[in-house]
Amino acid sequence: MASLGQRAIITGLDSRDSVLPEANTGIPLKGDLERMARRRHQQPKPVKQGNYWWVWIRDNVFTEGTIQRKTQRIKIGPAEMSFRAAQKEVARILGPLNHGTCGGATLVGHYIEEYRKANMPTLAGWNPDPKKCVSTVARYESTIKKYLLPAFGTTMLRDMSYSLLQRYFAQFAGVGLSHASIETIRSVLASIMTAAKKTGLVDRNPVDDISLPRDNRGRKVKPWLHPNQFQALLNAIAEPYQTMVYVALYTGLRFSELAALKWGDIDRENCRLTIDERYCRGDWSAPKSDASNTSIPVNRCVISRMDAMKGMEVVINWGAHGAKKALKVVRADGSGDLVFASLVSGTPMREGNILRRHIKPAADALGVKVNWQILRRSFATWLKLEGADVKDAQALLRHARVQTTLDIYQQFTPESQRRVVDRLGSRMVN
Repeated sequence: MASLGQRAIITGLDSRDSVLPEANTGIPLKGDLERMARRRHQQPKPVKQGNYWWVWIRDNVFTEGTIQRKTQRIKIGPAEMSFRAAQKEVARILGPLNHGTCGGATLVGHYIEEYRKANMPTLAGWNPDPKKCVSTVARYESTIKKYLLPAFGTTMLRDMSYSLLQRYFAQFAGVGLSHASIETIRSVLASIMTAAKKTGLVDRNPVDDISLPRDNRGRKVKPWLHPNQFQALLNAIAEPYQTMVYVALYTGLRFSELAALKWGDIDRENCRLTIDERYCRGDWSAPKSDASNTSIPVNRCVISRMDAMKGMEVVINWGAHGAKKALKVVRADGSGDLVFASLVSGTPMREGNILRRHIKPAADALGVKVNWQILRRSFATWLKLEGADVKDAQALLRHARVQTTLDIYQQFTPESQRRVVDRLGSRMVN
């Protein structure tokens, strides 16, 4: 019979992988998570020995990277107990084992590696090169490395209980971490545990039941632009960035979708834009969700504004000693050409550069806060001011859930509140 070391070589295992004793062939090597999820039901009979009832059970013990199946003798109760009472006590003790799974002995840190391989590629911003991951994947990776692995990396999946997680999240109360960051930690952990549940490694997701610390700041109105503020902002921004901001607000497009917009995506006859691609920090991919991948109606003024760029020329700094150069805003307008392209290279524009060099200086001069999300939030709030049905607003913003439209993007506005109060007042009888 081959030794453990020989079997490791024969099977091609790395020395860091778990190697199980030969007798434990029923429990697979680390990584074979589907087989590890197989249940092992036990129904041993209690035995009276001396002054006590005893029972022998088998359990998985995780020691130094290896899962071992061991038999333990457990004291049930005094010999005076009836056999039926002893059986009930055995059933109570074995409940968690019989309703759990062998795979529950997997460390959270080990399972996260499987999660990265199987689930991360389905998230927005995934790239085979981890250094190039952006958007959702980058946020998940940051949360995993900074919070989840240090806290739970060496914890078994079956030990991820409600009480353990509730204590973990309760510690964030009053430590200065923003409520949004705490929500992100919960969201990422919930995604990981949901995947483990679907794989069969745990029976339920304990994250579903936890309560987060209260956000003592209360609900505040997030910044958005009033129409007069927006017009003043536009007047302070040079082309073609002025048109870019104009289109962003009147369509609600995310910057990644705006950067990927092509002339072929514009339907001038029906006044619609097709959103079927996104560009984010070097990554070309489909839009954020299925709801985002669609076409939306736009006002004809939006299309006319973009078409007007074709006849524009701008003068930019070019070289040393104050040299200038005139460049066309639109180099090419074929169906596959970008609507908003870098003036110098013709490649997709970079959101940080535009924000830092053009939008932020203009916003600071006006004393308002503006970024790409605020433009999208302003579009959502303007729809509310115009009395748009919430389902229409959801469709125009291309949100998968209407709660996102209502709770995150549309803001309280004094104007709409005043209109409602005045309409109610007109019904009052003096």
